[in-house]
Amino acid sequence: MNRTDFPILNETIYGKPLVYLDNAATTQKPQQVLDTMVEAYSRYNANIHRGVHHLSQVATERHEAARQRVADFIGARSAKEIIFTKGTTDSLNMLAFSFGEAFIHEGDEIIVSQLEHHSNIVPWQMLCARKKAVLKVIPLKEDLSIDTAVYESLLTEKTKLVSIAHVSNVLGIINPVKEMIRIAHAKGIMVAIDGAQSVPHIETDVQDLDCDFLVFSAHKMYGPTGLGVLYGKEELLNQIPPAEGGGEMIEHVRWEKTTYNVLPYKFEAGTPDFIGSYTFKSALDYITAAGRKEIERNEQALTTYAEEQLQSISGVKVYASGLTKAGAVSFNCYAGEKLIHPFDIGTLLDKQGVAVRTGHHCAEPLIDFLGVPGTVRVSFAMYNTQEEVDRFIKALRTAIAMLS
Repeated sequence: MNRTDFPILNETIYGKPLVYLDNAATTQKPQQVLDTMVEAYSRYNANIHRGVHHLSQVATERHEAARQRVADFIGARSAKEIIFTKGTTDSLNMLAFSFGEAFIHEGDEIIVSQLEHHSNIVPWQMLCARKKAVLKVIPLKEDLSIDTAVYESLLTEKTKLVSIAHVSNVLGIINPVKEMIRIAHAKGIMVAIDGAQSVPHIETDVQDLDCDFLVFSAHKMYGPTGLGVLYGKEELLNQIPPAEGGGEMIEHVRWEKTTYNVLPYKFEAGTPDFIGSYTFKSALDYITAAGRKEIERNEQALTTYAEEQLQSISGVKVYASGLTKAGAVSFNCYAGEKLIHPFDIGTLLDKQGVAVRTGHHCAEPLIDFLGVPGTVRVSFAMYNTQEEVDRFIKALRTAIAMLS
C-alpha cells in the first residue's frame, strides 16, 4: 500500500492538506480501482448472462470471477452463497423480507442490540409489524459493551433470529459475535451479522464464525458505491424466497406460475452492477496485496493512539474508553459542564482540513442512550498515519479553544 495510490489524498481543503478521518462512512479509492472501473466501461461493457457475443461473455466471466473473489475473501464454501446487492442496507432489507416470509410468524421474536445502525433496526421493525412478531433489544452495560448475560436470557423458544453488528459504527466496539453465535445456535436460533464496519477492518471467515448470514458494502472497502454483499449459508438461501421479481431471477415464466432460478441468481433481479462487481474485485485484490493482518495492526495502533491523545485533552469525553475497537472512536467536547455541539466541532475541524463525522450516525437509539444530541467520530483506513492523528488533535485543540 502506498498513500500516493489514493489521488484524493492530494486534495487541499480551505488551503489545508486533507486529513480524511471519515472512513466509517466511506473509504477513498486507490488509482488501481479507479482504473479498473474505466477499463470495464471502456473495453467490455455489455450486459451479462444473456448474450452470446464476445463482450457479453467477457463481462459475464469477470462478474462471476468477482463473485468467487468475494467468496474466497470471507471464506464462504461456495460462490453460490454470495448475493450481490446495492449495499449493506439493501442486503438487510432483502434478508428481512425473504427470511421473514419463510421463517417468521405471529408471536415470533427477533433480537437486535442497543447499538445497531438504523439499517439493522428498521427492516426488522417493518417485518415485525407485517408479521405481528416481536423485536427485542439487548441492553448495554455501563461500559457500553453488550450485556451477554442478558442476551442469553432473552433467547426463548420463540426467538427465530439474532441480527447483530460485529463492530459498532458509532463506538467502534468489537462485539463478541462468535460467542453470541455459539449461544444462539445451541438453542437452534439463526444469526445474521452486520459486517459493514468489521469486514473492512478485521479478517473475517464466515465458516469460523459460523454465522448464518453476513452483510457488508463495497464502498467501505475501497470499492465502488452502490454494491453490497449478502452472504448466506446455501441451505438457508435455498429455503427463503426472493425479495424481488424480474429478469435473471427466473427459471421459467408462465401465466399460471413462475419458477425461480438457482442460487445465487434467484436473488438478483434485473441487470446487476457488473461493472461494480469487478471493480470491487480490484479493491479486494488491493487489500490482499497490502496484507489484511498488517492493515488490521496499523488501524488498531492508530485507533489506540487517537483515543490516548483525545483523553489527554481537558473536557473531552471518549465513549467506550478502553474497550477494543476497530477503526473508529467517538467523543464529545465540554466547556466546563456545557456540551460543545458536535456539529460546531466538526465544522471547525473541516475549516482546518480535517474531515470527521458528526451527528447520530444513523444510530439514534444508541445516541439517545448516551444522552447527547450526537458525537464526533474519527475513523481510520489503511492510508491514515500517526501524523494525521497529530494534525487532527492539534486542530481539535484549536476548535475547543475557539468554542470555550
